[in-house]
Amino acid sequence: MKNKSLCFVLLLLVSFSVSAQLLIPEEPVTLQTATGEIKGTLKIPVADRKIPVALLIAGSGPTDRNGNNPQMQNNSLLMIADGLYQKGIASLAFDKRGIGESRAAGGEEKDLRFEHYINDVKEWIDLLSRDKRFSEVVVIGHSEGSLIGMVASRNNPRVDKYISLAGVGVKAGDILREQLTRQLATQPETLKETVFSYIEQLEKGQTIDDVPAYLHMLFRPSVQPYMISWFQYDPQKEIAQLTIPILIVQGTTDIQVGIDQAELLAKANPKARPLLLEGMNHVLKTCDTTDQLKQMPTYTDPKLPLHKDLLQAITDFIE
Repeated sequence: MKNKSLCFVLLLLVSFSVSAQLLIPEEPVTLQTATGEIKGTLKIPVADRKIPVALLIAGSGPTDRNGNNPQMQNNSLLMIADGLYQKGIASLAFDKRGIGESRAAGGEEKDLRFEHYINDVKEWIDLLSRDKRFSEVVVIGHSEGSLIGMVASRNNPRVDKYISLAGVGVKAGDILREQLTRQLATQPETLKETVFSYIEQLEKGQTIDDVPAYLHMLFRPSVQPYMISWFQYDPQKEIAQLTIPILIVQGTTDIQVGIDQAELLAKANPKARPLLLEGMNHVLKTCDTTDQLKQMPTYTDPKLPLHKDLLQAITDFIE
């Protein structure tokens, strides 16, 4: 009986020890902006020297610091942050303005511009560069965050390396046309012509009056200024101006961003290192098919691990 009790106690101690090793300490950090506070999380491994820090930038929509949104929980960015910690690299992930704990900083939709996201990242970079615990700042942008990080890193002496994860290589207006061409395939041609004319108008910096109710979701007046600001940026021109080491990572089963987009980015800057990961999809998980229905579990299961080669690729590039 005593032996059984002793074994039970030892098992508890081992379990506690493993749990303690897996527990990653977090340091809350706040960025003060003119419209409110933006909240982030620092994860800093214990070290007797300065270490690199990665700034993680989430993709489009209501995506938070962990890579999640109300409809899809995948923990992709959380897993990158935790994985880097285990490899001795610090990270900072944050909720974009208007999202999660940074909701109050969002302001009104009509006042939001793409430059707000860019300037926020620049301020995060400045904050990290002043922290004496870090040896260098590495910017990592996922999806739309790739372009944001790209622009924020341009001519920025505080950024040492840049990584694009599933970033697009063409302007947002072109991506929107491509997506809408598929979605409107069964609709009347006149609808497609109307929608495309609106995109062209916004690309010219012109707002659209009298948008019909059935197109308000995409072209409502309050979102038009943001789209105008977003449409002006060309990822190929932006990445061409970077003089720091660049890693462009793209998965072969990404149904949102194709391999061709990574090829365009790599071609625009010959110094960039392109990396294709076989069987990685848009949320950076392993998936051996491009079938949309079969991919959905990878978007909604936060326990599924990252693609097996992603974290090592990021770590090798940083180190």
